[in-house]
Order: sequence, then C-alpha cells, then structure tokens
Amino acid sequence: MAVAKMRISPKRRELRFGRWHNRVILSRMGLLTPPVQGCVLKQNKGDIMTKPTSTAMLAVLAAVTALSAPLTVHAAECSKVVISADSDYAPLHWYDGKRLTGASIEIATRALSALNIPYEVRYVGPFHRVLKEAESGQVAMVSSLKNTPERQSYLAFASVPLFSNPIAVFVARDKRFAYGGWKDLIGKRGAVTLGNQFGGGFDEFLRDNLIIETAQKFYMNFSKLDSGRIDYLITGYYNGVIYLNQNGLADRFMPLRPFVSESDNYIAMSRASPCVKLLPRINAQLEAMQKSGELRAVLQSFETDLRIDTANPDQTGHPK
Repeated sequence: MAVAKMRISPKRRELRFGRWHNRVILSRMGLLTPPVQGCVLKQNKGDIMTKPTSTAMLAVLAAVTALSAPLTVHAAECSKVVISADSDYAPLHWYDGKRLTGASIEIATRALSALNIPYEVRYVGPFHRVLKEAESGQVAMVSSLKNTPERQSYLAFASVPLFSNPIAVFVARDKRFAYGGWKDLIGKRGAVTLGNQFGGGFDEFLRDNLIIETAQKFYMNFSKLDSGRIDYLITGYYNGVIYLNQNGLADRFMPLRPFVSESDNYIAMSRASPCVKLLPRINAQLEAMQKSGELRAVLQSFETDLRIDTANPDQTGHPK
C-alpha cells in the first residue's frame, strides 16, 4: 500500500512537530484524548514527511511522553499536613458529627504545632477510605494505627508508640463460648471492621483460618451479633466497651479474655506525600512528648469517655 507523501518547509515541519508535541503533553494532563493510532512525524531525505500508521509507533509515542512526565510527588513542597484517622475508634479517634477528635488527633496536632508545621484535620469517611487516600498521598498523616507489614508498603511509621491498643473478641452474653485463644475461633462465624488490622501475627491467622465478614462501621457488626448472624466480632477493646456503655448494651454483649493482640498504635506518614520528609522531626517531637509524660497525659484527658469501672480488671483496663 502506497504511503502518501508531501513536501514541507523546515519551518512548517518544526511548527507541526511542536503542535504534535503539545498534543502529547495535553494528553498526559488529561485535557486531550489521544487517537487510537499513533501519529509520528519522520524526516526523510529531501524534507519528505511521512505519516506511518503502524501500531509499532505507539512505543515511540510512549517514550516521548515519558520524557515529558512531571517530577515525582516527593519533589513537591509540603504546604500542610493533612491528618485523618479511623472515624469510629473512641477514645483514640472518632468523628463526633462535626470533626475528628480523640487522643491520637490531639497528640498529632500538638506535635505539629510545636514544630510550627501547618496542618488540616480532615474527615474522609470510613477507615478503609482513609487508608486509600493515604496510599495515594491525599492524606499525609494517619493518626494512629497498627504497624503491619502490609501497611508498611505505603506508610512510613513513626518510631515512638503512642499507646497500647488491645484487641478483643466480643460475644453475646447469652451465647458466649469457651475461649482460650485464637484456635477457639476456628469454625465459628466472625466479623471485623473493613480496613482494620490487628498485628502480632493475628492478621495472617485470620486470613488463613477464620470465617470473617466485614462492615464499614464496627457497630454494624454488633447488630449482626445481636441477630445471630455471626458468633463473635473483633475490635479494639476500649472502643468496644465505650460503645456498649454509651448505648446501654453492656448487659447484652461482653469482651472475652485473653486479648487477640495487645500491640501499640503509631502515627504514620504517607510515602506518596511530600510531607513524609517531615517524619524525622515528628519522631523527635513525639519522643520529647513521651519523655515528659505528655502522651500519657493526653490519653488520660480522654479517658472519661471510657465510662468503665476501673476497679474491675475483668471488665476494664487502661492502655499502658
């Protein structure tokens, strides 16, 4: 098949190439839909311009486009730290209908204020959405959560633990079962909140051995437990007990011992955010707050929300 040819001047050829290059840049920015077939201009002897339609030319187009790609996000400036957290995890962090609050949020904002770093506390919805936005870099800081191998791929964790966060199995009081450890959950129907991980090796055990449903909010799992749809649910001990006490449900549901896990919660920075470079300074500030007792004092200021009888070790406890 003959290839259509035409002569053009060098000046016009330069102009046409410039327009084509601009189309590539606009396409990368999402402002122009590129054609299905590539269009590459080729200079031949005698200033002949050809317009090949072979799909092999797509590789050349991709290479030129790559050269025009913007700098990586890490080269950008961190104008402010966007903070978010699980909106359903009192007393560490929860959404009160107007804003995110809790001990973790208070610690994060105090640390950034001490460093004169601008920040915004942003409610983005359920926890799994918080994690997605942290993975993309839209949320720069998650305060706070468990340090697990899966999360380390997109989050850089602070070195200073904020507090211990025990995880418990909750059951209906009239349908409790013998429980001495993880293996007693095998064969039973359980539930967790979407996005939650528990650390201490339990996540791997859960994945390989347990029958688990998920829900966007942990209170939804209490509804499933009440209806008999599941046999148990797993959530943070403190936020579970707070929910039961605040809603008058402590006589219907109860936590079992031993805890599923009892590891620490940490602040983490998104690896996709330019603000991740602030982590060494944040670590140093958290360490100073830990040594002065400020971390513990912040948590104590929120402990009134627990509404637990601290004299009864079987029903209550305090983070260490």
